[in-house]
Formats: sequence, structure tokens, C-alpha cells
Amino acid sequence: MSDKPDETSHDAGAADIRPETVDVDGLMEKFDRESRFLKVSGAWAMVVKIIAIAFSVFQLYTALFGIMEAQIQRPTHLMFALTLIYLLYPFRRNRSSAVVHPLDLGLAILSVAAGAYSILNYESLMESSGLYSNLDLAMAALGILLTLEATRRIVGLPITIIASVFLLYAFLGPYFPGFFSHRGFDIKRITTHMWFTTEGIMGIPLGVSSTFIFLFILFGAFLIKTGIMDFFMDLSNAVAGWASGGPAKVAVIASALEGTVSGSSVANTVGSGSFTIPMTKGLGYRPEFAGAVEAAASTGGQIMPPVMGAAAFLMAEFLGLPYVEIAKAAAIPALLYFTGIWLVVHLEAKKTGLKGIPMERLPKLWNVIKKDSYLILPLVGIIYFLCEGSTPMRAALAGLALCVAVGMIRKATRMNIKSLLETLETGARSALGVAAACATAGIIVGVVTLTGLGLKMGEGLVSLAGGMLFPTLMLTMISSLILGMGAPTTANYVITSSVAAPALLKLGVAPICAHMFVFYFGILADITPPVALAAFAGAAVARANPMQTGINATKLGIAAFVVPYIFVYSPSLLLIDYTLGGLLCMVITATIGMIGLATAVEGWYFTAMSWWERIMSALAGLLLIDPGLTTDMVGFSVLALISLYQYKKYRTNKDSAVSAVAELALPAQEEAEL
Repeated sequence: MSDKPDETSHDAGAADIRPETVDVDGLMEKFDRESRFLKVSGAWAMVVKIIAIAFSVFQLYTALFGIMEAQIQRPTHLMFALTLIYLLYPFRRNRSSAVVHPLDLGLAILSVAAGAYSILNYESLMESSGLYSNLDLAMAALGILLTLEATRRIVGLPITIIASVFLLYAFLGPYFPGFFSHRGFDIKRITTHMWFTTEGIMGIPLGVSSTFIFLFILFGAFLIKTGIMDFFMDLSNAVAGWASGGPAKVAVIASALEGTVSGSSVANTVGSGSFTIPMTKGLGYRPEFAGAVEAAASTGGQIMPPVMGAAAFLMAEFLGLPYVEIAKAAAIPALLYFTGIWLVVHLEAKKTGLKGIPMERLPKLWNVIKKDSYLILPLVGIIYFLCEGSTPMRAALAGLALCVAVGMIRKATRMNIKSLLETLETGARSALGVAAACATAGIIVGVVTLTGLGLKMGEGLVSLAGGMLFPTLMLTMISSLILGMGAPTTANYVITSSVAAPALLKLGVAPICAHMFVFYFGILADITPPVALAAFAGAAVARANPMQTGINATKLGIAAFVVPYIFVYSPSLLLIDYTLGGLLCMVITATIGMIGLATAVEGWYFTAMSWWERIMSALAGLLLIDPGLTTDMVGFSVLALISLYQYKKYRTNKDSAVSAVAELALPAQEEAEL
């Protein structure tokens, strides 16, 4: 996302409300490894462009005319990704040369060789019945090493170390204690299982990356080209910019909308935050709070239907469900998440007396809708095709076609051959990190299936928790958050769904509830200290203390820490076994419950709250979020009493303040009369 939005999308009648320019590229390079690529020029730039465009064309071709055999589609996808990673991401991060190093070029060539070997020999490899030659073994080992090194460069060292530890675990099984112990496997079995079968690197994660995920990333690149990000920002300003704490509320709305396009918490934080954070600070919010609002809202973009983060597509594949079912299940929790953030922002504004932006400085809502509402047609199209039962691939293709059509309406966004090729290149580059993460996550899945670790971990966690569900949920949450500090959301979900989710399934939790539980907490790692990349990126834009920003972001995202526990115990929150009347009642009561949680977190309702009021308010909120007649009645009663008590205290304080002002003014009035 560019930090220089298309000015044609603004309401001409409104004054420019955009703040000073923020160094988006510099911040992205600092907090997002995928942005630390080599700035190649000349012939090298042309080579990269051709390979990237070919990558996108291959993906579009297979989407249009049919996916190839898994042993061809997936190695080809990975071959393109590894080649581009080695050309764009140097061995040393601080190298400033615009020329590809010979070592990196050699690794790129070896990536082509390893991929081509699997593609050209896939029939003989499938028929070998495990009798692989020494050359097969060498190429498999080469492919694994190339995948790990590429992942280290573009994703980071933690996930690479985790995958390497899993490989060692497969080899050294007899030496591990207790339920971790297994018979062990030799190097030949491990390497060939990881590279030549569809249970390792070429497994389900890479399969989803090579089909659904790539096309939706490409769709995002085309959608940004239409200027929709500017429309989202103008719409958010028109809707909420005038209200108390307006710019912070704009950040919540804009980030929720942009989350339907961008699957990266950090990219969303820096992109929209370069505009919303300086505005929020300028209104009077603390820098740590301004950065936290944007980080929390941007992170929630990955759980916001209709187009969620890449891990949601993996969930659909793992569970064998249509993607639209995953999006539907995520709808109410996402609503609660953003409602919670909105309420805390509102209460902070009321507590500190912050106002909104004057109406005359904001775009007019009707003008924005009249001029730019057509830009959402691609998103509407994707929702329509998904709901009609189309596959995600077909829906994404329809969305791509609509993006091109929508872009033709305005001259500034009309695509010619040059801009079309540039967008294809951008889409391919954006998919590299996900492809590498999915490939390395496949190693972890491969070890789990080879050794039976998933079942062993499930039994171990349940045993450690004494067979009780709540302690098991706590342990699963902690493991998901820890893994999320070192692994991207996609890889985190693959690991936790393979290792931790079986423990929940063993205790009778519905599969979609178990997977959604680990999915949520993997995402929340982006705003949870001590390693909270989205919060730290927001802190950099706000020039705030990173740790304090992370703590504030965690408070803002309180709903996401609570809601997963609720839908495990009450699956109706994920639209499982629900009725229309019950669903409407559940949404209303849960939304009211968020008021209780928000006031407890902020310590403010109509006026300042004491410690016991905050505890009672939090309790009422939790009871209202939990679906059920008894919990709703108790929760509503408690929250009503707190509301009445707070309002009475507010009126008393207000009357006292008025009396005090009157007493101060009386001597002056008497003196004037004399």
C-alpha cells in the first residue's frame, strides 16, 4: 500500500485532512522481513520482473484451465517462490548492492534444479515404492535445505529453528523421554518423505498456497490498484471522523475494511497507520494509545470476513469445509472484536475530553458514496460467488475480473499493459513469504504425521491439564501465543492445529471451534508483548514506547482473548446449531456484554469507576457474551445496576461541579454590583 493515496478519490469539497508524510517504506523494512528485499536494477530488475510475472501467469493459467497434479502444481509453485526469494533476499540483510550476489544466483539455479527434478520425474518417483536412488536422496536433501534457508531469509530464524528441531526429533526419536519417544527414522526416509510425498513440504499448506492463497493475494494487489484503500479511508472519515475521538474511530473502521484486502497485520498497521496515527495523536490521544489502536484494529483484519488471513484458507482445507463456512463462523467473533476496540476508544475519548474533527474538514458521506462506492464491487462479487457455492479459486478469479473492470471506470486507475504487468509482479512478490512459510510448515506437519506426535501431544496436554477442558485451553492459548512470536500466522496455525488442537478434539471440542481457537491466539501474538510486531510498528509510527503500546493494544483486543473461550463452550457463537431468533438475541446480548468489558478495561463509564465497579462490569460483560438465558439475565441485571450507579455518580459529580463554579462566581458578581 502506498503512502501517497490517489487524490482523485477525495471529496473535492472537503479540506485536506491528511497529516505529514510518514516513511512507510522505512518502517516496513524495520518491522516486516518481507519488505527487506534487494533493490535490484538494470538487467537484474528485468530478470526478477519476468520470473514474477511468469509466476502469476502460471497461477492464473492453472486456475482457469484446471489445477495440475499435486506433484507438479506444488513443486512448480515452490520453485518460482524459492528462485525469487534467493534473487531478492540476500544472505546478509545489510548488503546495499543492487546486483544479485553470485552465491544467491547459484542458490536460485539450484532451486530450479530441485523443483524441475521433482516435476520431470514425478511418475517414476511415485512408482518407486520407497526405493529411492542416491540421486533422489541428494535432490530431496537439497530441496529441504533450500526451503529452510529461503524461509530464514524472508520469514525469520524462529520458524526455521522450529522446523529444524522437528526434523531432529524425527531422527532422534528413541532418545526423547516419556510420551515423546518413538522408534526414529533414518535420513533417507525423512528426506524423501519431506520432499517427494504430499505429506511434507509438498503437503496441504503448500497446496493451499499454490491455489487459493496466491489468487487472493493477487486479488488484493489488483484491488489496491483500483484505489479502494483511499475510498475506505474517506468513508471512515465521513462516518466517524466527527465523533468523540474521531481519528481513532476512523482507524478502527479503516483497518477493519482494509483487513479484507491486506492479510498482514504489520502492513495494515503501517499503511493506514501512517495516516490515522498522526491524526489521532494530534487530537490529543497518548502516542502509546494511538499506536495501539491502529495495531489492534489492523491485527483484527485477519479475522474479518469475507476475505480473512491466509490461515483461514488452510483451516477450510484441514477441516474439509467450504471457505464460506469458515468466514460465516468468524463473523460474530470479528464483530465483537471490533466492537470492543471501538468502545474502548470511545471511553478513552470521553475520559480525556477529546473531540472529533470539524465537519467542514471532512469529506461528505454522500459525496464519497456517490463518487467511489463502485470500488467495492469486486468485494461484493467475491462474497456473492462464495455464497453461491463457487470455489475460492473461482470467486477470486471473478474478483480479479471485476477489479480490472472497476479500474477502467476512472482514468487514474485504468490499467494498461504496463500497469497490468506491474500488478502481476506485485502479486507474485507479495506471495513469497506465505509460500515459504507454508513449505516450512509442511515439514512440521510431515514430522507430526510420520511420528504420530499430534496424538501424543494431545494426550500429553490433556494429561498435564488433569483431563479438564479449561486448563487445556489455557495451555493451548499459551503455546499459540509463544509460537506466534516467532512464526507468521500461517505457519503458527499449521503448527498449533497439528500439535495443540488434537488435545481439544480429544476432550470433545467441535473441530471448527478447536481450530478457530488456535487460529485466534496465533493472530493475537502480533499485539501481545514481549514480541508484538504490529504493536511495535504502530509505536514506531507514533514515536511511542513499544512495550507500552503493546500493553495498550492487548487491552484494546481484550475481546479476542475472551471470545475464543466462549465459543468453545458455546459453539452457537460460531453459528453451529443455532436458530435465527437465538442468533439475533445472541448478537445483541454479546454486543451489550462488550460494553461491560470495555468499561472494565478503561475504568470509565459515565465517570471514573472504582475497582469493585470494574470487576462487576467485567463479570457482567462475560456473562452476556456467553450465550444462554440464565447468563444473559444475570449479566444484564448486573450491568444495569452498574449503569444506574454510574449515572447517579455522574450526576452528583456534575451538580457538585456546577455548585462549585457558582460559588466561585458569586464574589465576583457581588463585587461587580458594588
